[in-house]
Amino acid sequence: QVQLVESGGGLVQAGGSLRLSCTASGPTFSMYQMGWFRQAPGKEREFVAVIRRSVGDTYYADSVKGRFTISRDNAKNTVYLQMNSLKPEDTAVYYCAVDVGLGLPTNPYEYDYWGQGTQVTVSS
Repeated sequence: QVQLVESGGGLVQAGGSLRLSCTASGPTFSMYQMGWFRQAPGKEREFVAVIRRSVGDTYYADSVKGRFTISRDNAKNTVYLQMNSLKPEDTAVYYCAVDVGLGLPTNPYEYDYWGQGTQVTVSS
């Protein structure tokens, strides 16, 4: 069982920045792929970014590419999502998730554990 705790959400004006953090329990964090997803009211959960275990390969949704950066610190069991140039359409609850398999999954059904989510609101 892996527990994930997100933090760093909040209210920011368009063009601003936020950094989300997600800390995982357990000693095998470096073996997991870590993903970020988001869900706006009335919409399906949407892939944002994923980072591979120890090698650190990354993949982004087109909607955030060039604005968001995913990174990880395996010594701290933490994955980050640096969000710059935020837009009102980035408003959503952001979730981190663990995939214990291989690859760089973008489908939420491929992930095994989820955090509780953190709200990000971008005002225009």
